Order: sequence, then C-alpha cells, then structure tokens
Amino acid sequence: MEHKSLAPFPNDFLWGSASAAYQIEGAHDQDGKGPSVWDVYTKKPNTTYKDTNGDVAVDHYNRFKEDVQLMKEQGLKAYRFSIAWTRIYPNGSGDVNEKGLQFYDDLINELIKNDIEPVVTVYHWDVPQALMDEYGAWESRKIIDDFTNYCATLFKRYGDRVKYWVTLNEQNIFIGLGYQKGVHPPGVKDPKRMYHANHIANVANAKVIEAFREIVPDGKIGPSFAYSPAYPYDSSPEHVLASENAEAMNSHWWMDMYVWGTYPKAIWNHLEREGLAPKFEAGDEELLKKATPDFLGLNYYQTATVKANPLDGVGDAKINTSGKKGTQKESGTPGLFKVVKNPYLDTTDWDWVIDPDGLRVALRRMTNRYGLPVLITENGLGAFDKLEEGDVVNDDYRIDFLKTHVEAIQKAITDGVDVIGYCTWSFTDLLSWLNGYQKRYGFVYINRDEDGPKDLRRIKKKSYYWYKDVIERNGLE
Repeated sequence: MEHKSLAPFPNDFLWGSASAAYQIEGAHDQDGKGPSVWDVYTKKPNTTYKDTNGDVAVDHYNRFKEDVQLMKEQGLKAYRFSIAWTRIYPNGSGDVNEKGLQFYDDLINELIKNDIEPVVTVYHWDVPQALMDEYGAWESRKIIDDFTNYCATLFKRYGDRVKYWVTLNEQNIFIGLGYQKGVHPPGVKDPKRMYHANHIANVANAKVIEAFREIVPDGKIGPSFAYSPAYPYDSSPEHVLASENAEAMNSHWWMDMYVWGTYPKAIWNHLEREGLAPKFEAGDEELLKKATPDFLGLNYYQTATVKANPLDGVGDAKINTSGKKGTQKESGTPGLFKVVKNPYLDTTDWDWVIDPDGLRVALRRMTNRYGLPVLITENGLGAFDKLEEGDVVNDDYRIDFLKTHVEAIQKAITDGVDVIGYCTWSFTDLLSWLNGYQKRYGFVYINRDEDGPKDLRRIKKKSYYWYKDVIERNGLE
C-alpha cells in the first residue's frame, strides 16, 4: 500500500526509550535486594559472553538522577523500565523491602518531575532465585499467587502516578530460551516442561490483569511480545504452509492467548499428538478469556523467513552471541518449518535480520487480528560502537536503522494502526544478557566493557541528538 501523503504522528505520541532492571541497575545486593535467577545463573562458567554479569551493570541504581537528566535533555516523552522483583520481595514473597519500594518511588517521581511518562514493566525475566529453589518458579502454579501479590503491591504503591503497565516482557523468549533451548535460566531443554511453564505464565498474566482492574481502574495494561513476523521463502505452497506453521507456533500461540484466551487449533493438535500440550485446570479457561489487555506491547527486531522442514529436518541451532556475522546456522521445528536466510535483507553482526518493512507488517497483522492499540516497547540496533577521541560516538548506522523503522511506523499509522508510542531499545548501553557489554544499543555510551566498569561515564552518541530532533519535530522532517 502506497500513500500520496503520510498521516502525522499523534500529538500525544509517546516518544520514548527503554531498559530492564538487571541489565542496567547493578547494586545487586544493595539495600536489601535478594538474588534473582540471573544473579545466580551468570556466575556459572561459560553461560554468558566472557562470563559477564549485572552485579554493577551501568550502576543506574546509584546514578538514576543523572540518567533522567539525560532523558529530559533529549526530550523523552516516556521511559519504560522494569522493576526488580527481588528489590520488593527479596525472597519472592513474605516480607516487603521498603528500601526497594522507595527506590522506584524516587525514580517515578524524578521522571514525572521532568515531564517523562513512566511505563513500568513488572517482570523482565528476573524471577527470584528463592522461588526457583522452593518450587521451580514458573513450573509451579504456586507462582501465580506470589506473582499476583508482588504485582498488586506495585499497583497499590505506584498506580496513582503510573498509568501504563507492561506485565510479562517477552514471555516467548524467557520461556523458550529458559525451558527449551536451555541458554537462559533455568537452563532446561525439555519442550514438555516449556509448554507447562508457559501455560502457568499465561494464567499468572491473566490473574495480574484481573487484579489491576480492581486496583488501578484508570490505568492501561498489557503484555509485551517479541514478534518476528514469518515470511515464506517463496511462493511454493509448501513454504507458504511452513510460514503459516511458524506464525501460529511462534506468535499466535502467545498473542491469541493474551487477547482471546485460546491456543491456535492446529498447533494445539500438533502438541497434543506429541504429548506436549499443557494442562488446563478448573477456572483457567474462564480467567484467560476475560482478562483482555488494553494494548499489546510489541518488541520488534527482525522478521523470520522460513521453508518447509521435513520430519527428519533441522532442529535448534546455537545462537550467535559472539557478534561474528554469518555464524548463525539454520534452525527449526522438524515437520513444521525451518528459518533460513532472506536473500533480500542484510543482517547485524549478531545475524539479526534488518527489516524495517517488517515492523509495518507486524503492526498491521496485530491490528487486523486483534484490534487493540499497540505500544512499541522495544526496537533498536545492537552494534559495536567505537568511542573516538574527544568522547565522540559516530553511530550513523544506528540512526539509519531507527530512521527507517520510524518511517515504517508512520506508514502503519497512515494504514490505520493505532500506535500509542515508540520506545527504542535502549536509552543507555547495558548488559546484553548472554552477549556481554560489547553489544551496544543505547543513545548514551557507557564507558565500561567486559573487563570492568571503568569510570561508567555517560557519553551522548550522535544518535542521541538525532532522536532529540525527531522528538522536537514529533516525527521525521
């Protein structure tokens, strides 16, 4: 669809940026914080790039006022951040930690004082280690009550000031990488356990939305999903069918549940035949169907091009965490699909496909299928940034990446998609989970690397000023 002219961005569009607690805060045991699974998992040798961890990260916990001032200077309209569960409940449940609550009070108040809308993510992968030790965290239905109690504490404390809330961030990622691929905590490779844990997370998500309606009736809430739209490799019907399989298994399996409370039929039948389908318990279906979110959060980085994959075809492949371009191998689900290289698109050094048009595709597919507003909660480029003499970072490649994606959003808005805002990933550089500190995403360069925190100076990149101009103009020139 081509347009003679493009609709402007809404006047109240939330131009923002984003982060996650474990990746930026540091202060891993400060002021009563308990250990999360990531505090423990990253201490196991060879689980992350050069054994990096978030003990210090970029020390946002102690430097948040400095970081918020950089946000204000850039003109951010919104800042999406996550709350560390173990700052609030060091053991996952039981006694609440007032110092943890106060930290986020201070952060939220500082944002509001500087005219920045706080967007709070209640869960960004850092489940308390105590709950993992006690009952296996997401593999036990006990977590539903503990998670709901934790979230209710946040809603009651901050709901008078925070009106946009994200429940589970990238459930498909933390469940898939944690329980099927075995590269995130708890490091399990068992698809049956994965689908079991995933269903419990769905019920917990719905329970939290139900609680939110009671506590913050004037707020908006929704999950944030990592959506990679599937393309068929070509017009061969077998590849088109493979793309249908991929879309249903990798995307609809989660988003259909969030919005409609149902799993896609074809994938359910497949899992049932394989003995992998999750178990519904009394009350699940009713709760899941009524806990509809107010919006869908979209974390968009890339698309997936797929081919047919025979029953004896390729399975999982090791993820490129080194930044050595071209090392990612084909992977897939035998009998359903395999992900292959798209001959029309370039990739990042970590072999993530660069496809701004795919963001428009994602927004339109989500709108046509679910009819809900979309908040883009993550989109950005991980790259090797170079600090040059005079504290200069010329990240024109990031500007090009973000510019083409902003153009795609404006085209989607013109198509009729209701987009609430756009939160880039990320505001500052941060710990990139398995990839260490070499994979940089931020507008603000942090002077540290895998060998240590150095002085943690904050240095504005060229992209910082570019985004400042975009915000001032409420869109591209």
